[in-house]
Amino acid sequence: MKYRRLGNSGLKVSEIGLGSWLTYGETIGNQNAIDCIHQAYELGINFFDTANAYNRGEAEKVVGEALKSYSRESYVLATKVFFPMGDGPNDRGLSRKHIMEQCNASLKRLGVDYLDLYQCHRFDEETPTEETLRALDDLVQQGKILYYGVSEWTAAQITDAVHITKEKNLRPLVSNQPIYNMLVRYIEKEVLPVSEKEGIGQVVFSPLAQGILTGKYKPSQVIPSNTRAANDNINRWIKSYLNDDVLERVARLEGIANDLGIKLSQLAVAWILRQPGVSSAIVGASRPEQVTENVKASEVELSNDVLTEIESILKEIDGFVPIW
Repeated sequence: MKYRRLGNSGLKVSEIGLGSWLTYGETIGNQNAIDCIHQAYELGINFFDTANAYNRGEAEKVVGEALKSYSRESYVLATKVFFPMGDGPNDRGLSRKHIMEQCNASLKRLGVDYLDLYQCHRFDEETPTEETLRALDDLVQQGKILYYGVSEWTAAQITDAVHITKEKNLRPLVSNQPIYNMLVRYIEKEVLPVSEKEGIGQVVFSPLAQGILTGKYKPSQVIPSNTRAANDNINRWIKSYLNDDVLERVARLEGIANDLGIKLSQLAVAWILRQPGVSSAIVGASRPEQVTENVKASEVELSNDVLTEIESILKEIDGFVPIW
């Protein structure tokens, strides 16, 4: 496993991170989830990402249970705040009240004294950005979090936040967590350039496009019954990928992977890691062997010729926008 700095901070995270969206505490049995986390740790993954909203805190509980086997200083633990955690008017968003209360709740569920990274899960149009940033800065001062970041903020929102932190002498943002994969590349236009300029690292999610970039779904074929796409509880975000135009190009990408002697999933993650602005690619896993397969992407080096060939295929589906 290789490690990269999280933006301009001194914190180092594994190039491959392990996430828990749509899996732990929800569709995957707790012991299986714990086995995946243990496998990840043993293979050198030190970055574990979750969120309070993942099944209303259940994912955090599973992640905390798995990581208690290891010394706290040996891993980087990230969670998020924004989405509703109750039915009250203050049980959501990025107000000072919600941030403070949910940070304490996450710490309790995770069973730790501090978070390495606390992230704003989305932008809150109803709360002044300065209020949000001051609350996060205070959490750092209190020792409850070490760093903070955002998720799926636009380039303009990131720029505004950076300006506020500098003007008010607050601690800086260190990360952004956007979707990024071979099929969804919107961050390349504005978010990546702004982030690199301001020293903000990307910890990207869905690098395998909900499993599309594993090659398990084939054009004009029935969806396998044991896959995410066949599960109506979690297939909301994958359906828009499932068209023959996309899948035919994915098949061509798999041909490139085969020529290189690697899995398509490894090619997809290695392609993401070619970007110097990416600090970590967060994969999901329902079985330990999937973790093992994905970790090998950290060893893959893609030549300029291979990258050019990949780009020629991806340009044919440029403009594809999935529902997620």
